[in-house]
Amino acid sequence: MDEIRPGLRDFAAGLPKAELHVHHVGSASPRIVAELAGRHPDSPVPKDPAELAEYFTFRDFAHFIEVYVSVVDLVRDAEDVRMLTYEVAREMAGQTIRYAELTVTPYGFTKRGIPEEAVMEAIEDSRHAAARDFGVALNWCFDIPGELGLPAAEATARMACELRPDGLVSFGLGGPEIGVPRGQFAPYFERAVAEGLRSVPHAGESSDAQSVWDALDALRAERVGHGIRSADDPALMAHLAERGIPLEVCPTSNVATQSVASLADHPLPRLVAAGVPVTINSDDPPMFGTDLTSEYLVAARLLELDEAGLAALARSAVDASFLDTPLKSRLTAEIDDYLTSWQRTEEQL
Repeated sequence: MDEIRPGLRDFAAGLPKAELHVHHVGSASPRIVAELAGRHPDSPVPKDPAELAEYFTFRDFAHFIEVYVSVVDLVRDAEDVRMLTYEVAREMAGQTIRYAELTVTPYGFTKRGIPEEAVMEAIEDSRHAAARDFGVALNWCFDIPGELGLPAAEATARMACELRPDGLVSFGLGGPEIGVPRGQFAPYFERAVAEGLRSVPHAGESSDAQSVWDALDALRAERVGHGIRSADDPALMAHLAERGIPLEVCPTSNVATQSVASLADHPLPRLVAAGVPVTINSDDPPMFGTDLTSEYLVAARLLELDEAGLAALARSAVDASFLDTPLKSRLTAEIDDYLTSWQRTEEQL
């Protein structure tokens, strides 16, 4: 793919953004992971940030899950949760991310012995601190770790519905798809949706287009995490386009987990050409050696976008978010003002 011109890099770096598919623990930078590893020296996770790049080199999706779980195991008490969340927000602010729907897997913490109420208090404390200190608005998606089965689903649904923190807006399903049918989780999604949460399961990343159909039909998905295998099914793409159901696309992640052979092979252009709504996201950015700004530049190469095209992607994320209408309008206006200011400056040069 062609090299990105410096001006577009600068534009992407300063562009106000929303991110809709980014994992809580998976957002921990080498700095944060190293600090957590230093607190818990019995962990196999390297304590030297320089060694983490090699540790985060994945053989396949199963190996990615193995490494991810080892990092989750570094979060062992409520103070770890609080520090992780606050520091992730600090690094989001450095990318001009104004809003994020952060995917939290509370079962990953509580099964390691952190009290449920302490987890809720820690993330909410950090949410308020992030808004106050960094100007970053956070909301939560509680997701089921699918590989842990129905007990994890029951616990996650119960926490979401009975302990619901103020920032919780959606209910998801993560982990591997192969061998973890979407339909078995339908009762838990029904409960969450009945409580007013929005449905955002992962599907169609490491499996096939049928996984996306299952997420739509059985789990009432309003957005689909990844969903890239939809490109293999013209009828599915037409359905997503007609219903306006967005996909949360994470290009570099898909290559890192070997769900896609290379960025040049990524189906994003086919999805966009078919009229499927897409948002651009980073998934587990430090683990994949990326960040949201970098993913916007990847999308710029794949879709041949200029500054106005990148601003349109940023608006699409706001549109697909679960922010209320006034906040959507405010963030959209900030994006539009940024583009207008950039274009005027360019005209004067």
